[in-house]
Amino acid sequence: MVLWTDAREWDPALERHATVKNFDPDTVMPRDFATVSRGTGAEVLFLHIGNSWVYHAGFLRLAQRIPTIVVLHDLAIQELMIEAVEQNEWDAPSYLAGMEKWYGAEGLRLGEACLNRAEKGSVISARMPGFELALEKALGVLTHTELAHQAVQTRLPQLPAQVLPLPFEIGPAPLPRRTSSGPLRLLQFGWIGPNRRLEQVLDALAQMPENFDYRLDVMGKIWNPELIYDKLNQLNLAGRVHLHGFVSEPVLDDALRQAHLVLNLRHPSMGEASGSQLRIWNAGAPSVVTREGWYAGLPKDVAYSIDVNDEVAQLQALFLELAADRRAGDEIGAAGRVYFEAHHAPASYAQDIVAWAEETSLHAGRDLALRLRSEQQKARGLHPDLQKRLEVQTTAARSKL
Repeated sequence: MVLWTDAREWDPALERHATVKNFDPDTVMPRDFATVSRGTGAEVLFLHIGNSWVYHAGFLRLAQRIPTIVVLHDLAIQELMIEAVEQNEWDAPSYLAGMEKWYGAEGLRLGEACLNRAEKGSVISARMPGFELALEKALGVLTHTELAHQAVQTRLPQLPAQVLPLPFEIGPAPLPRRTSSGPLRLLQFGWIGPNRRLEQVLDALAQMPENFDYRLDVMGKIWNPELIYDKLNQLNLAGRVHLHGFVSEPVLDDALRQAHLVLNLRHPSMGEASGSQLRIWNAGAPSVVTREGWYAGLPKDVAYSIDVNDEVAQLQALFLELAADRRAGDEIGAAGRVYFEAHHAPASYAQDIVAWAEETSLHAGRDLALRLRSEQQKARGLHPDLQKRLEVQTTAARSKL
């Protein structure tokens, strides 16, 4: 295995496991990947797409040029695409042409509104998630949720698709450090955007009884720190809510072991499987999630779950339950750890990846060319520029067979 990155630097420890290579997503060619391959057999290129322009804008551009198996970490990638255009990491015409192709005139209108900042990508994601634009040249797609798998199959029925549970390294049996007295320890961490519901959590805490003793630690990057600082001051929560920014993994893992409850709410869901939830389960910590997307399909005993339409009231009831009995969440945390070990082991994920890649690579190039030809035929009534773009894609796919 060779790891390719468009980052300028990386953790040297990765090189203990695989060769690491730097590449330019705008100029690299299939032969460049092949020349450093090892072993024999079919060569397969996996390309990872999430919803952050910082990490995935280059990969998005690469997906437009070279056939790959796409690992689709987020079903909704509007924010990736819009911010990539705003940061000059992608071109507006390609984004708008894709929006028109997949969502018609309304897609084009909303795409233009997003680029003009009259609309937000997070708002239109439920109707127009945008994943189709990253899969136009895909040889296959791997998702980590059944929800995303079904969405891909519905929109691209001819595209080979597989769903596998997201893997995470299984650590030693956790040793919780949760106290039975003192403030209720609450924790939220990760990349915290508006859909992570931090504002709603603060509203719920502000309405708790005066004698409710708690501490909320927020560890990670907040999309708008000034907004949250202002809200803390307005709600008089600054003394109880502590914003740490990103912390080291040992610090985070220690905080998880101390937490009576970890907040992992998501609305709207981006169709993702939560790496944060896997880390929570690994630590054996109790957590609360929003009952939608991937989280709605989880067993009832591995996490607390709440409904977004009654969010504040249900959060407050849960806070009071845990404040009355600090050990109330232990059973949830233990059940989550058992579920995690049974479903998210890296070894089984790797074995399934290899088997599926071997199967998919046998006919992937031919299937891609046929799919592009079919799309070209359907596009006869589209704008001439878009029709020409599809014809170029079909010709390019055939040339790589």
